[in-house]
Amino acid sequence: MTPRERVRVALHHREPDRVPIDLGGSESSIHLGAYEHLTTNLGLDVRPRLYDKMEQIVAPDEEVLQFVKADFRHIVLKKGFWLLAEDVEDRHDDPSGRPYFIDEWGIKWGKSQYYYDMIYHPLEEADMEDLEDYDWPDPSDPKRYEGLREEAKQLYYSTDYAIVADEIFGGIFECAQWLRGFEKFTMDMYKRPEFATALLDKILEIYLSVYDRYLREVGDYIEVVKFADDVGAQGGPFISPVLLRKYIKPRWTKLYKFIHDKTRARLYHHSCGSVYVFLKDFIEAGVDILNPIQPRAAMMNIENIKREVGNRLVLHGGIDVQRVLPFGTPTDVENEVKRVLKAAAPGGGYVLAGSHNFQADTPPENIVAMFKAGLTYGNYPIRI
Repeated sequence: MTPRERVRVALHHREPDRVPIDLGGSESSIHLGAYEHLTTNLGLDVRPRLYDKMEQIVAPDEEVLQFVKADFRHIVLKKGFWLLAEDVEDRHDDPSGRPYFIDEWGIKWGKSQYYYDMIYHPLEEADMEDLEDYDWPDPSDPKRYEGLREEAKQLYYSTDYAIVADEIFGGIFECAQWLRGFEKFTMDMYKRPEFATALLDKILEIYLSVYDRYLREVGDYIEVVKFADDVGAQGGPFISPVLLRKYIKPRWTKLYKFIHDKTRARLYHHSCGSVYVFLKDFIEAGVDILNPIQPRAAMMNIENIKREVGNRLVLHGGIDVQRVLPFGTPTDVENEVKRVLKAAAPGGGYVLAGSHNFQADTPPENIVAMFKAGLTYGNYPIRI
């Protein structure tokens, strides 16, 4: 099978020749530090290109993607809201002395050892009038979409990879938190419901406009549309089911229906952490693919999830980036891949990837071991 054929079969919950492999994009890629070690280990002379300035995530070079036998190729807006490092330069005049940048939403990100952290929320003290007057990002900016159709068309006709339209920013819920601050927006949902609703609706309006143009450009050529909206932490959800179903799920549903109406591609939703209690909500909202299946988060047992919703959700990820990949041996990594494949791969509907980006402390030998194990044990029928 070609990679595109393989992916299409897997995304339709059938068994291809082997489990598809993903590396790249916004949650299944690799930190700059780990990437430099990996490419050195592989003897590759490449210059890393930052894909996500905040998380210091790299767009893997084609030589790396071919080495791991990745079945996907990712495309992204040409002018991102914050993803593309070349769009934003660091400033150095903060009193803390930290380099920082300010994204299109007005959020300030200060540099730490490995990432950029939010250090200023521009709507923290806002009221309803401020929402009307705020300098929102312009979804119609033509620079965002320049050359996108040509890139997608070229990838579609000159390669046989499955093409992914990567996410445009944080999710609807995330963006509201980032603009207001986590505590403030949580209190808004309880104490200022009209304000919370107005803020979420404004973010949704912008996203609908972006995806309208984005998918007009690439929708004919893609297999997956990615979106991310974190609602889980290590120990459990960090929003109650009541609040999620009141404020967030209706807006996911509207956005995801809009996306499904624009393209035949499958809708991929990323949420870190423990999201077991929301599995039914994801399905009802229109999610086709769930990432990253974080194995060390509460209740995120991949065997249970596969058994309960594996015929309705494609499972993407699941290989432990918190303990096994950074601190285990290559044999530990091989055993982890075998465990996940045995649980999630039978019947199709599984894509092999890490349970988030490979972090800076992940040894290159373990990254190689993960993809090698996927190719060794991921052939159908699964015999582990």
